[in-house]
Amino acid sequence: MTLALIGLAGLLFLSTLSQSAHAAAYSAIVVDADDGKVLHAYKPDAPRYPASLTKMMTLYLAFDALKAGRLKLNQKLPISAHAAAQPYGIDLRAGQTITVHDAILAAITKSANNAAVVLAEAIGGTEAKFAEMMTKRAHQLGMTNTVFKNASGLPNRHQKSTARDMAKLGIALVKNHKDYYSYFSTAEFEWKDAVIPNHNHILTRYEGADGIKTGYIAASGFNLVASAKRDGHRIVAVVFGGSSVKARDNRMIQLLDTGFAKIENDDAPATMVADKSESSGFGLISNAEATPAAPINAKALKNADDAAGDWAVQLGAFRKASSAEHLLRKVRGKLPSAEPLVDPVQSGSKKLYRARFTGLSEADARSACQKLKREKMNCSVISPDAG
Repeated sequence: MTLALIGLAGLLFLSTLSQSAHAAAYSAIVVDADDGKVLHAYKPDAPRYPASLTKMMTLYLAFDALKAGRLKLNQKLPISAHAAAQPYGIDLRAGQTITVHDAILAAITKSANNAAVVLAEAIGGTEAKFAEMMTKRAHQLGMTNTVFKNASGLPNRHQKSTARDMAKLGIALVKNHKDYYSYFSTAEFEWKDAVIPNHNHILTRYEGADGIKTGYIAASGFNLVASAKRDGHRIVAVVFGGSSVKARDNRMIQLLDTGFAKIENDDAPATMVADKSESSGFGLISNAEATPAAPINAKALKNADDAAGDWAVQLGAFRKASSAEHLLRKVRGKLPSAEPLVDPVQSGSKKLYRARFTGLSEADARSACQKLKREKMNCSVISPDAG
């Protein structure tokens, strides 16, 4: 099937599905990275929690420092008590060191919060000071609706961005840091006898994909910035608020297909005028809105082929979301290839929060649950049809 036909099918699919299928936090944008044209947009300027997409800016500043000679890839960075105490990451202990190279890979592949803070402290002195540097740099890149409060993307109600701003950051990483952008295509990372796969499944699922970053917290849903290049054309796309790993990834694939088809047909809407005020030296996206397409039906996406699977392991259901998040953080290291999810559900007159790890194949889900049970932990295997 040609890109044109794929794109036409995608557009018809996008335009015929109901608004109710979207989570409230959903937004998306697809941008031609070569000329900044908006190929598709849905609420691209709505404020969203970036979650671990935040690490894209942490890495941008790290690449800035490498380019300027303030950091070196083989330089050993000290691990502070603050960095070591971050929830979810690789095995780092206060008083030890990690090279810049390994910290970058850990932040990209495993989305390690502790590695991100190590980089932040090396560059900014403190994480708080580094967050101020992140926000300043973001505004210099034209990300006027973005504020950063930490280096990792851990929950902070004042840390916000938009799909449009994250597309700008993705394009800036590609264009301004060509020497380091290839880090985002790393398939796996070895650390202390552990092999850590990249959370970005688009790298293996989509032809031409070469980065960039996933993100998740309960308040944001499943986020993703992806970049792909075909026939000399590059697209950067952003999805905020996916309901699961599978739904987010399938949505991204459909949007990339639609974007490439529009480029092939040269029928992208003329909604963009290059912003000459941006200091990065390339035109991106104006405030003009692309006409939003109707949202995507998550149920229909469920039937699409997904090599990663959409089976889940459920650890329990709780009256408080914080209790579910605490358990997920506690168990996270045992399931490095899965994505954590706090899934709210109404049970009679009460609202419960289910602690789940998603994005697993059936075999991996069953194997993981067996492992947890051997460690005297409760769990159950949830099939895609279980909802």
